[in-house]
Amino acid sequence: QVQLVESGGGLVQAGGSLRLSCAASGRTLTNYVMGWFRQAPGKEREFVATISGSGGMTYYADSVKGRFTISRDNAKNTVYLQMNTLKPEDTAVYYCAAKMTPPYGLGYNDKQYNYWGQGTQVTVSS
Repeated sequence: QVQLVESGGGLVQAGGSLRLSCAASGRTLTNYVMGWFRQAPGKEREFVATISGSGGMTYYADSVKGRFTISRDNAKNTVYLQMNTLKPEDTAVYYCAAKMTPPYGLGYNDKQYNYWGQGTQVTVSS
């Protein structure tokens, strides 16, 4: 069992930055692919970014590519999402998730993930 707790959300002006953290407990994250997803009011949850267990591979949604960076510190059992040049359309609840391996491979679909955090609100004002 893995417990995930997100933090770092808040209110920021357009063009600003935030860094989200996802701290895990219960298991070491080394064997888990990690992902960030978000859900805006009235919309379905959408994929944001994913990172392999070693941190060597990452993949981003087109909407955040070049602005967001996912990273992980397995020694601290923590995953991060650095968000720069934020836009109002980035406003959402952001969730981190853990995907067991095997099966191997990055996770682009929320149905691939086994554990979820409670989410942290990010609001970007125009």
